[in-house]
Amino acid sequence: MFSKILIANRGEIACRAMRTAKKMGIATVAVYSDADRTALHTSTADEAVHIGAAASAESYLSIDKIIQACKDTGADAVYPGYGFLSENSAFAKALNDNNITFIGPGQHAIECMGDKITSKKLAIEAGVNTVPGHTDIITDTNHAVTIASGIGYPVMLKASAGGGGKGMRVAYNDDECREGFERATNEAKSSFGDDRIFIEKFIEKPRHIEIQVLADKHGNTIYLNERECSIQRRHQKVIEEAPSPFLDEATRKAMGEQSCALAKAVDYHSAGTVEFIVDADRNFYFLEMNTRLQVEHPVTEMITGLDLVEEMIYIAAGEKLKHQQSDIGINGWSMEARVYAENPFREFLPSTGRVTRYIEPASSDNVRIDSGVFEGGEVSIFYDPMISKLITWGEDRNTAINRMHAALDQYQIDGVTTNIPFLSALFSDNDFRAGDFSTHFIEQHYPKGFSRREATDKEKLHQHIAAAVTRFLLRQRSMAISGTMRAVNAVTSLPLVVIDNNQQIPFTVTQRSNTTFELQYETNTITVETDWKPADPVFNARIDNEEFILQWKRTFIGYEISNASQTAELQVMSPRAAAKFHLMPIRKEVDTSNLLLSPMPGLLIDVMVQEGDTVSAGDSLAIVEAMKMENVLRAERNGTVAKVVATPGSTLDVDQKILEFEVS
Repeated sequence: MFSKILIANRGEIACRAMRTAKKMGIATVAVYSDADRTALHTSTADEAVHIGAAASAESYLSIDKIIQACKDTGADAVYPGYGFLSENSAFAKALNDNNITFIGPGQHAIECMGDKITSKKLAIEAGVNTVPGHTDIITDTNHAVTIASGIGYPVMLKASAGGGGKGMRVAYNDDECREGFERATNEAKSSFGDDRIFIEKFIEKPRHIEIQVLADKHGNTIYLNERECSIQRRHQKVIEEAPSPFLDEATRKAMGEQSCALAKAVDYHSAGTVEFIVDADRNFYFLEMNTRLQVEHPVTEMITGLDLVEEMIYIAAGEKLKHQQSDIGINGWSMEARVYAENPFREFLPSTGRVTRYIEPASSDNVRIDSGVFEGGEVSIFYDPMISKLITWGEDRNTAINRMHAALDQYQIDGVTTNIPFLSALFSDNDFRAGDFSTHFIEQHYPKGFSRREATDKEKLHQHIAAAVTRFLLRQRSMAISGTMRAVNAVTSLPLVVIDNNQQIPFTVTQRSNTTFELQYETNTITVETDWKPADPVFNARIDNEEFILQWKRTFIGYEISNASQTAELQVMSPRAAAKFHLMPIRKEVDTSNLLLSPMPGLLIDVMVQEGDTVSAGDSLAIVEAMKMENVLRAERNGTVAKVVATPGSTLDVDQKILEFEVS
């Protein structure tokens, strides 16, 4: 067995791999860039080595620097995680040439499966079902249109070396094919250094289901059932679960056996994932094989009881699999949600900056959090904006979903905007809960983008109760500190008015015990049980044995009461003060409708208009690259360009001015 493993990655996967290595009694080495000097993974490892500048090409993608770090620290193996060099055959070869073990498959398997064109040909030879398409290289836009027309629209343009949704575009006509080819080619070159594109038929109403395989160096290969990854945005997975609510046992077995056949065909050893697209009739077609651990691997671990990182380490050390296919069952149900630093209300644009508050849900046998950030840490523009992965387990699918929903309500993250409201909405959706979805679920349910739904009357009442009770307890504490109460626990009553969007809701709050309160509301008396204290950021309460969780935060003139789904800005005051509230001045919003502002920090790739140009709503104006994804900014209305403020090549901040339009 290895004595020391270098983790050639960062963030949550680096921390997760270190936990397993520690459990196995193996020392770990972290590598870090300039941007990650104080990152969590650097302090989690036994040793940490600086390997270069913030840009990935100068640090995490530098094979020479990582090998030198192995030599300097005496690491005899490297665990790559996912992304970066995890599927780089040259990296695997370089490690082998230096007598360092790569904890992953062999060079041949990486090369075969890392190229989507080659892997599809091999899959056909291995008897694996494949999607109709053109597997040869597309030379230019005209060639792309010719091939796409021959296959028949819609088609998918995909980077041969791609992954993570980068270098992928769907086209429904010739114009979309031309633009999609350009965007996919640029993203592929930027992300992978390989701009080859191929085209295949786009299956409508598809489900994305993948099979986890394990294979050792002694010819033993098994599959660990499936994961459903159909809830995607821009081809990037958002929610994953195991098992799939769609598969039957016969389809699961057929997919598993074909996956094992493909692994054997390329002499695969390690953990790997064979991804399929499945149509409404459960016909399945090979997409690609990922020769690494997947981001969503925890849901498989939760239903099988296996530690996949541990299995990969044992396999790399030359040991045989400890399990046979008959040992692998399905225990319960597991869900995973990816918590990202992105703004779901602004087309999911990345949100970077310092994390000023970070409190996770409580971990348990049923709730797992894999994270790589900490309070005071930073989400950098240079890397993927994932904050953490939240994984829940239940005896059945509904229980796993309910636990996920409750856990999302407990996250407290400030300093960056997150996608938690969006995740909560997905887990609340009736179609999702019924298992009725495809990979088009998000675009079909949110065709105009995501917006926060209106709170129900019950949810509003809970918000108002939380505001009133917390205001009462804050007032009680201040009275106790000033000595105006004879006894801190004396039964007291206080009339209060909650103001919600200029609507005034009167309450009378009476404390009956340390944790019990009565609220007079209209003609109703509501009994609330809570042990909230003024220092607590979470208000956890019960009404008639029904629990609800809300987060509480002071604002300049009131309180912000929120959960994963809803946020309310409330004021609470005495009836006398509330009677004067209408006299408060209203702050005017600044009009920016005549400006094109950068919606994210990033690099301005292109400005597609000039001063004096007339544009129509929907026209392309500029391209901003962030997290290696190209984002086309389009005109929201008709107008004339008055001034081009920013030039291509500029690094932009959020809301930095790019264009000015004539004021109509």
